[in-house]
Amino acid sequence: MDKVRSPLFYVGDKYKLMPQLSTMFPTEINTFYDVFVGGGSVSLNTQAKHYQFNDFDSNIMALHEYLLGHTQDLDAFLADMYERIDKYGLTHSEVRVHPQLAKFKEQYKKTYFAKLNKNSYMKLRDEYNQDKSQIALLYLLLVYGFNHMTRFNASGLFNLPVGNVDWNKNVTRALKHYGDFATINQPQLFNEDFEEFIKSREYQPGDFVYLDPPYLITASAYNQSWGEEEELRLYATIDWLTNQGVQWGLSNVVDHKGRHNDILNSWMVPYDVHEISSNYISRFDNTIKDSKEVYVTNVSTKI
Repeated sequence: MDKVRSPLFYVGDKYKLMPQLSTMFPTEINTFYDVFVGGGSVSLNTQAKHYQFNDFDSNIMALHEYLLGHTQDLDAFLADMYERIDKYGLTHSEVRVHPQLAKFKEQYKKTYFAKLNKNSYMKLRDEYNQDKSQIALLYLLLVYGFNHMTRFNASGLFNLPVGNVDWNKNVTRALKHYGDFATINQPQLFNEDFEEFIKSREYQPGDFVYLDPPYLITASAYNQSWGEEEELRLYATIDWLTNQGVQWGLSNVVDHKGRHNDILNSWMVPYDVHEISSNYISRFDNTIKDSKEVYVTNVSTKI
């Protein structure tokens, strides 16, 4: 099966790594527990009988709930999104060429969509911040925002600037895959602390827990609320899973930009450790870093 990307285009998305990771997952999975689901690309690219999505980020889970409830009727969902795109005057390269696109491409070679969409995007952002129950608007902000991120300030207002992106065929393709997955699998959604989520499940034979937590030694905005206390609590919780006889796999980074995760390096010794070829690239300076990404598991792998 070809790897597919989540329509949330999440920072730290693992979809490009799935050809490596999937060879180290159990051959048959009963329930797949995606503890730090993020955009959900790992679940979308993993065969299981049942799925449970969890994330402590309530905005991400609200987006999953919204997409699960709407993309199973993709034509109706797209019609609604396209109407909103037209309402705000955003560019829509999937269906039409903006009349000023060639001019802006020549004048702003790397930021032409940002220049074209800035005013419309700011109007969209302002309307969402006035009523944050409008999850459809949050999804449009994610599509048109800088690096497809979701970011809120201390006051809870969405504050990401416009990006040099717009709604194109890749967005629609990702939504179709998501809708197909939702129709077939009907995943359950949870918005819980990882330890609470893990320890409250009723595990059955063949269940598998996948963890892709915030990385202690990287600087992504997603990782800012994660410190050594959470790191130690995570590994104690994973050890608890092992003691319960539950299969699990963990993605993490041992080395990054001269920093070393001593906690991870010491903890993972008793388990199977596999180095992942990731060529980690920062979204902010686009240069390859000296990162060492690993997959740690208590499952005997096939490779």
